[in-house]
Amino acid sequence: MEDHAAQSGAKMRNVIYAINITLDACCDHTKMTADETTLEHYTRLLRGVGLIVYGRKTYQLMVPYWPDVANNPSEEKGDIEFAKTFVSKNKLVFSRSLDSAEGNTRIVRTNLKDEILKLKQELGEDILVGGVDIPSQLTELGLIDEYQFVVQPILAGGGRRLLEGSSLPDKLRLKLVESKTFKSGSVWLRYLKQ
Repeated sequence: MEDHAAQSGAKMRNVIYAINITLDACCDHTKMTADETTLEHYTRLLRGVGLIVYGRKTYQLMVPYWPDVANNPSEEKGDIEFAKTFVSKNKLVFSRSLDSAEGNTRIVRTNLKDEILKLKQELGEDILVGGVDIPSQLTELGLIDEYQFVVQPILAGGGRRLLEGSSLPDKLRLKLVESKTFKSGSVWLRYLKQ
């Protein structure tokens, strides 16, 4: 028997992994800066998704920082716009240690694979994942459909690396479907899993 999404002609929700990285694949947020163009890009990306998925560390980097920015009229316009869009989105945090979460955030302590597979079957807009640990696990499980990197023109020389400690069963082939160079010299790359 076909599921509801297949019967209605709706497609499964895609899981999109988006992250800023340096030229030497560092994804440590302390080694980079987000310029206006990058913030505008991520604001547009957030508007098109229905759910944001993080692990505890990334969630705690984003919250309460961005909710505070959203409520501060003295912040830059681009920061406020991103912050308000971020705050408006439903969030899911995978954590065994987080006791509580703000606003429209749900904490999940169950199996990552099962939860993401269930979410992909639901009707709705795509799912955005960020950070390193959860996306690395999802990459190993083959559950990320699209990868978006904003490569900043920086050599960090140290810091956490993309997919650090991951063990892929086989190399993952991706197809470049879109790219754009920002005024800052950063390059946005959008890849689909083949």
